Amino acid sequence: MTPLKYLNGYSPELQAQVHQLIEAGRLGEVLARRYPEAHAVRSDSALFDYVQSFKQRYLRNAEPLSKVCFDAKLKVVQHALGTHTRASRVQGSKLKSKREIRVATLFREAPAEFLKMIVVHELAHIKELDHNKAFYQLCHHMAPNYGQLEFDLRLYLTHLDLKPLDLQASEVAP
Repeated sequence: MTPLKYLNGYSPELQAQVHQLIEAGRLGEVLARRYPEAHAVRSDSALFDYVQSFKQRYLRNAEPLSKVCFDAKLKVVQHALGTHTRASRVQGSKLKSKREIRVATLFREAPAEFLKMIVVHELAHIKELDHNKAFYQLCHHMAPNYGQLEFDLRLYLTHLDLKPLDLQASEVAP
C-alpha cells in the first residue's frame, strides 16, 4: 500500500478505506458528490471581499487586513496552502502593523467549502498564532464542520496528486 502523505496522522483503518476508494477509482466521484458547489471567487479583489465578510462576522475587533490575494508561489509541497503575515514598522512615533493573507491559487478551482476552510484557518491565525486548542476552537466557531473540511481537503489534495497518474495510465492503456 502506497503511503498517503496528506493522511499520515490518521488511523491505518481510515487510510485503508481511502486506499479502497482510490483502487476503485471512486475518490474523485465521492468528493464531487460531497462538494458539488463551485465558488465565484476568482480575483484578488473578490477574495479580499470574501475574507473581509468572514472577518467582519467573526473577528470584528481584530486588526485590519491590508492585503488578501491568491498566490501562485505557495506550493502544497512546501506545506503551505495559505499564509498570514504580520509586518511592523515604525512610522514617526507610532508603530504601524500590516497584515496579509495569501491563499494558494489551487483554491481558485477548488470547491467552495475548501476555500472557506482555508480562509477560516488563516483568519484564525490573526487571533491565535499556534495550532493549539484555542486556534481549533476558533476555527470550529467560524466553520462548525471545520474538522471534516480539513480531512476532506486532504482527500482532495490526494486526489489531485493522483490525477497525473490517471492521465498517464489512460495514455498507456489501449
